[in-house]
Amino acid sequence: MRITVLGCGTSMGVPQLGCRCAVCTSDDPRNHRTRPSVHIQQGETQILIDAPPELRLQLWRTGLDQHLDAVLITHTHADHIMGLDDIRGFTIYTGRAVPVYAEPSALDDLKRVFRYIFFPYPPGVSTPQIEFRELTGTMQIGELTIEPLRVFHGEMPILAFRIGDFAYVTDVSYIPPDTWERLQGLRLLILDALRRQPHPTHFHLEKAIEVAQQLRPQHTLFTHLTHDLDYATTNAELPDGIELAYDGQIIEI
Repeated sequence: MRITVLGCGTSMGVPQLGCRCAVCTSDDPRNHRTRPSVHIQQGETQILIDAPPELRLQLWRTGLDQHLDAVLITHTHADHIMGLDDIRGFTIYTGRAVPVYAEPSALDDLKRVFRYIFFPYPPGVSTPQIEFRELTGTMQIGELTIEPLRVFHGEMPILAFRIGDFAYVTDVSYIPPDTWERLQGLRLLILDALRRQPHPTHFHLEKAIEVAQQLRPQHTLFTHLTHDLDYATTNAELPDGIELAYDGQIIEI
């Protein structure tokens, strides 16, 4: 399985508009963070988790713009869905709709936000061809077995995903016991670690380290990062086996 970190930034991205801090003005490209998403490939199967506003640029710069089997949605905050229109690039050339999987409440949001794609248009007008599908339990997409897991983003119930020995847990402030059990024995965990100070709806750095050390995956990458976390400085502080993710990072397991 090949996992590509398309984006690892927080909802405002890094650099953050209006900011001139050391991280926002850094020359280190690993401090330049688009909104969070990952691409997962196994064999011929390729999927996305979430569709952030920079999706077109993320896919283009990583060369992952030729094939897509499905999109999984964790929740419907803007930084996780506002690039969904960009999948029209896949549907134009294949002539096939892309399945987008989400929970029923999230599907309601998606159908409201993207209702324009269902309007009748004259020939020659392109819109993304999407099949919204309800995500209710473990399912198979090509060569990938997808297991949705319940986590909480503040008081908001959202989804994490386990795919084989990999798990993606973004925008999380609480992991219920049942999900905790399903996060054992991982080779790779990508986990929310927003900033240094505590936050009401995200793990902050200290909490994320604590969770990673308790779950004990072979390798942990932190994502959904603000400009509070300089890549090189923060990595020098982290325990073995834990590091910050960066845009374009590729991990094979």
